[in-house]
Parts: sequence; structure tokens; C-alpha cells
Amino acid sequence: MAKAAALIACTLAFIPLGASAKDTQFWNLTANTITSLQLSPPGKNEWGRNQADNDRDHTVDHDERLKITDTAAGIYDVKFVDKSGRTCIVPNVQVKVGAIFTIEEKELKGCAK
Repeated sequence: MAKAAALIACTLAFIPLGASAKDTQFWNLTANTITSLQLSPPGKNEWGRNQADNDRDHTVDHDERLKITDTAAGIYDVKFVDKSGRTCIVPNVQVKVGAIFTIEEKELKGCAK
């Protein structure tokens, strides 16, 4: 039993860290650079931290991908503010661990400035 445990431990030690699950990412397909991106359980208005802070310049340009952290798989409302000052809430966005979710300009309705 001890030999089997030692063998497993040695094997795991040689698995590179990059072999873990892919990062969950947001892909900005809106027309503008996003300066704030927050997620909330649907209909709750309990907004999490600004995920744009995960980017080195704290923004998400058009067609840029952003690593999403500290977020479990599920359905979320997504609120963002862009450089034009527009605030949008996109309801019921599916977020899957290790996958990419997008928001496209054509999805945006009722944004406020």
C-alpha cells in the first residue's frame, strides 16, 4: 500500500501545472472597451468584484479575452460599464468552468448612460 501511494505521489509530482483545467474566460464582442465587469446570481443584484481588474490594464478591449476568477459554473447576470459611459446588464449568461462566454453588441438592450 505504501509503495502504491509513493508511486502515485511521484507520478503527480511530474504533471505540469498547465495540465489543470483551462481558465474560464469572457470574450468582449461589444463595440467598446469595458472598464468594469461584474457577475451576480440571476435577479439578485449582488454584484461580485470587478473582473476587469484581472487584466493588466484593468480594461477589456473589443475582441479581447479576460480571465474570470473566483466564479463557479452557473447562470449569472453580467453587468458592465464601457469607456463610453454606458452601463449594461445582460441577464442569464451561462458560465462554464474552463470555457469562454461572450457578450455581443447585438445582445445589448436597454443600456443606460
